[in-house]
Formats: sequence, C-alpha cells, structure tokens
Amino acid sequence: MFQKIHFVGIGGIGISGLAKYLHSQGVQITGSDIAHNKLTHKLLQSDIPISIPHSAHSITDQDLVIHSAIIKPSNIELQEAQQKGIPILSRKEALKEILKDKRVFSICGAHGKSTTTAMLSSILPHFGAIIGAESKEFDCNVRAIPSDSIVFEADESDQSFLNSNPYCAIVTNTEPEHMESYDYNLEAFYDAYLQFLTKATKRVINMEDPFLATLDLEAIRLYPQEDIKEIEFFLKDDEPFTRFRLKDLGIFEVWGFGYHTALNASMAILAAKEEISLSQIRTNLTHFKGIKKRFDIVYKDTQTIIIDDYAHHPTEIKSTLQAIGTYTQIKNISPIICIWQPHKYSRFLDNQQEFIQCFCACDKLVILPVWRAGEEHQEIDFASLFASYNPILAHSITQKQGVVYLHDEHGEIFQQFDSGLIVGFGAGDITYQIRDNNA
Repeated sequence: MFQKIHFVGIGGIGISGLAKYLHSQGVQITGSDIAHNKLTHKLLQSDIPISIPHSAHSITDQDLVIHSAIIKPSNIELQEAQQKGIPILSRKEALKEILKDKRVFSICGAHGKSTTTAMLSSILPHFGAIIGAESKEFDCNVRAIPSDSIVFEADESDQSFLNSNPYCAIVTNTEPEHMESYDYNLEAFYDAYLQFLTKATKRVINMEDPFLATLDLEAIRLYPQEDIKEIEFFLKDDEPFTRFRLKDLGIFEVWGFGYHTALNASMAILAAKEEISLSQIRTNLTHFKGIKKRFDIVYKDTQTIIIDDYAHHPTEIKSTLQAIGTYTQIKNISPIICIWQPHKYSRFLDNQQEFIQCFCACDKLVILPVWRAGEEHQEIDFASLFASYNPILAHSITQKQGVVYLHDEHGEIFQQFDSGLIVGFGAGDITYQIRDNNA
C-alpha cells in the first residue's frame, strides 16, 4: 500500500471518504480543492493538510495522486505529478488498489444503496465504512476504524463497483440508470451487475428485481413480499420507526418509515447474520438514525414539518411520498407540499411520464429550475407538462424558522408556506436552499 497519497478534489463526498478512511489506516494524506466546504473542514479537524486552491506546490514527495472524476488532465497538480513521475489514478482506478486486501461488504443498486450501507455499518460498527452520504449515527460518511473488513457503498454510475473487490456483494435493485456509462446498451449494463456478483464469495440479492430474479447464482435471496411480514409504522420519541418480521429471524425495528425501509434493512440483516448474533444485529440496528438528505427532517413543530430528500428519480420520489403519507397520517398534519428541483435534463427526458405520475400523492407541487449538472440548457415546458397539478414555478426557495419562501428570478418573495408537511426533492443545491440559513 502507498504510504503518502495526495487527493485532488478532496472536498467531494466520494474522494473525502477514501481520504479519511486511508488516514485511519495509517496512510499519510494531503489534499486540495478549489474551495473549502463542510467536508474539507472535517478533514482539517482530522489533521489532514488541505491546500486551497489547487497549486503545483501541493505536489511534493507523495507516492500516489488520486483525483475525482471532475478533475481534468490540464489540472496544475496532475501536470506537476506527471512531471515528477508520481503515479496518478482516478478514484475509480484507485479503488482496486485501496480495497484489494480488504474483506469488502460492497453494496450497490439504483436505489437504496446509501441507506442500506449506513444500516449495515450500524449493524457492524467494528468494521470500517465508506458511505455515499453522511450517517446521522456518527455524523460522517466514513467510519474510520482500522479493520480488515469494510462496509462500502459501491457506485454503478461509472462502473467503479467492479473495482470494489466484493467479498459480499449486496444488490438492492438494478433499475437502469446512468446509461451513458454503458453506451446506452442494456445488455452491457446488466452484464456489469453480473460481473460484480460473480466476483463475490457471498451474495445478497433482492428477488423483487426483474433482472436479479433471473440469475442462477448461489446467493442469499430476499423475496420481499414473502419474507417481510407484519410491517408496522410508529413514532418513538417523536421519531419515525418501522417494525417488521423477517423470514424466521424474528422482529426488527429500524429508524424511518416505509416498505422500502424494511426492505433495505432486511438486505443489511441478511448480509450480516453470519458475522454476529441475531440479538446483536437487532440491538445494533436501532443505532441507525437515518442519513443526511434521505427523509432528513430539518424542521419540526406542531403545525409544520420540513423534510429534505435526495430522491431525484421517479421510483425514489414515489417511495418517499408513500412514507410521507404514513407520516402525515400519524402526525395528523396536512397538506403535503412538494418542492422539486429536477436533476439533469437527460434524466427528466428519459423518465418524463414517470416523473409526471410520481407526484400524485402531493397536494401542491412547486417546480424549481433544472439542476443542470454540467448539461447544456434545454427548453422544457414544465407548466404544460405538469398542468394537472397546477404547479407553482419558482426560481429558488429559502427557509427561515419553519417558513418556506418562494422567490422569483429577481429574488423577490412571491409566496410562502408556513404549515403542513413540506418536502424538497432533488440531488442539486435544493438541500441547501431548504435548510435554515443554508446550514
């Protein structure tokens, strides 16, 4: 293993996770980015030196330079490393080196992988963990524990999950997403999942998924409709919980509402049941407190609840709204107000009809401008396409002490919501807009 590693773009969630994890394993880490953010500040608190902005002086005597996917070959630090003969790897390439000697519990899928990874980390707290979102249990996306075993959220979007060296491969579902990484070839997409599963010694798969249900592989199979029974939703200390019976393993409780919550927890339980006792699994699972941006309750009083949710695909939005429907019934609160920031023109156009249908459970729909994520602008008439909802088109939102304000393109407030359940959907900057003072 390399002893001195420099990370270019260290402020990203994926790169920062690798940096902090390797730091916990005794590797000397440095990093750089164009600006500080919450993640870089946390790294600084862990005594990891970070240079802002990028500078050739950041490259000294490191053994390896790892860069995030958005860093271009023209980056001054990559050029300096190249001149000094220091090996350079992308995050995707580096995974193979970093995880090659680890016992990896690798979780992937179009939906639910961050939650399932965080749940499994709660169940197995003596393992290291790298999650694609911050666990509220330990306020970080990394459990920095020196261990030969690691719980790892793998990424199918760039095929890097194939480099995750899975000992145990857990696949929540295989709904087609990020097809540009597979040249829009569905056969290549499914073949990548098959390769991932084949690499593993142990496999846990969701048999509700049409592709996974066809596979003739030795695996622990979850048949959700048959195996998950007696689902109940309840509040504990005013927090949402789901209780369910899994196969013949008994009753479990986990933070969160919804069928998908029980499904994700079941995948994690089945992956862990040969590692520790069922009674310990049952206890440890209750330590899971959710993850940031997933059913993330950012404000709550007697008449208003505000939730930030990362859902940016119709399937995810529909699942979250089902959970919200349960929550509003228990809390006796209405109406349900959805504020949606579409994520990428391509994703909307690929799933246009599904997006139009997935908001049927909400009472009011607010649509923000598309978060482009680097794509070229396209004209889409959201007012006409979503006319059945009589949508409100806003340029941005702010939130202060439980009141959500809608702003026009000039920054002027033209409407506000101060009661009901208000949920923000999207993978862009809506997560900052919906939080008080952009915290």
